[in-house]
Amino acid sequence: MKKVIVLTGAGISAESGLKTFRDNNGLWENHSIYEVATPEAFQDNPKLVHRFYNLRRAQLISSEVKPNKAHYFLSNLEKNSNLDLLIVTQNVDDLHERSGSKNVLHMHGELLKIRCINCHSSYRFIGKTSITTKCNECNHIGTMRPDIVWFGEEVKFMERIYKELSQCELFIAIGTSGAVFPASHFVQAVPSSCFKVEINQEQTQISSFFDKHYLGKASDQVGHFVSDLDSGSFF
Repeated sequence: MKKVIVLTGAGISAESGLKTFRDNNGLWENHSIYEVATPEAFQDNPKLVHRFYNLRRAQLISSEVKPNKAHYFLSNLEKNSNLDLLIVTQNVDDLHERSGSKNVLHMHGELLKIRCINCHSSYRFIGKTSITTKCNECNHIGTMRPDIVWFGEEVKFMERIYKELSQCELFIAIGTSGAVFPASHFVQAVPSSCFKVEINQEQTQISSFFDKHYLGKASDQVGHFVSDLDSGSFF
């Protein structure tokens, strides 16, 4: 089986109705990311951080947010092709899973999970958290936080991701800016024989590292890519 790795970023989820984490001014819900997305922010103002992620969680599970065609193209590729396909996503939503994908690594964590800073257990959670939320595992109160990788924290699954990249035969980056480390370096971590595809609305600062480009909305261009893959364009 051919080893295929798909890296996805905010561009694949934007068409599903999700707000991006930051707008053009670097703000989300009028908050600086450093007010709501660092360990220090959680220590200084946990009420604000809980509110921020409660709003994001509520948006994600609302009826307006659903997987789009790009998500379904990838899940069908995983199920119906003779490929060893792994999705590595920078996104904290569950749209890949909702579309049917099984082999997904969330390198920045998951919005629908919370984690205890006392016992380090992590589990799915879709309600509202607060400073009085109790851990289901150790029963401590006030120790729950979003299971999200904040600025200054270690990205998840890095050892496995780099091992998979070292064996990759086809690498596809979808809807990612190419500006955020370490994901921006993944295209350079694959073997020289690996064919590299970029799918994005526009050229990025790492576009020169890719062999083929699809410019446009992910919901359209992922379909074009899959058609080319089926025709034998890459293997």
